[in-house]
Amino acid sequence: MSDVTATAVALNQAQTKHTAQVLMLKKEHEMQQSMIDMLAQSVEATKPPAPSGQGRVVDKSA
Repeated sequence: MSDVTATAVALNQAQTKHTAQVLMLKKEHEMQQSMIDMLAQSVEATKPPAPSGQGRVVDKSA
């Protein structure tokens, strides 16, 4: 095998490894974001409702 072929094979292997690492990082980030979203939803669900006559929307027409 020539040096050029060996270099091409090594570069191809390195590119494949890099692609796999990027895909794993993306999947890890996706799972972490899913966990954050789930925690945020559970926090929102545990908040008590606003008292009667008080809402979350501000009436700007007054």
